[in-house]
Amino acid sequence: MSRFDFSPYRRSTVGFDRVFDLLENQARLNAGDNYPPFNISRRGEDNYRITLAVAGFRPGDIDITAQQNLLVVQGKKRDEVEDGSELIHVGIANRGFERRFELADFVRVECADLADGLLIVDLVREVPDAMKPRKISIGGTATLTAVPTGDIDEAASAA
Repeated sequence: MSRFDFSPYRRSTVGFDRVFDLLENQARLNAGDNYPPFNISRRGEDNYRITLAVAGFRPGDIDITAQQNLLVVQGKKRDEVEDGSELIHVGIANRGFERRFELADFVRVECADLADGLLIVDLVREVPDAMKPRKISIGGTATLTAVPTGDIDEAASAA
């Protein structure tokens, strides 16, 4: 696998170090094991869902940890057979795993559920009001009014 060189971009940008580090780390991590398989879907402008195929794992076998900008999903291997029988062939993967997902700023885990062998983790992006675009009035008053994100282009073109 060829590795993309970000050196020219690092030399000509300021403050984007974290982005380049994330891209390089993801390329390094994705070169290894692809277990368990997963999907990431966008369910709305600020809602996302990660679905992992974790057949054979119970809720007690899975640990989900959310830190700032990082979601870690770990599955712990069970060695015992539930009904006490002897396994002759093992075709269902029941090995331990760890999946890491880098989250953007202001993305938090809303909930997680395990059903039919699929672990579903819902995420939501909540940008604080202080970080949202605001229209600033010119004049003697210091009042600031929030501008819906769709109106930013209209306000810019009117100016």
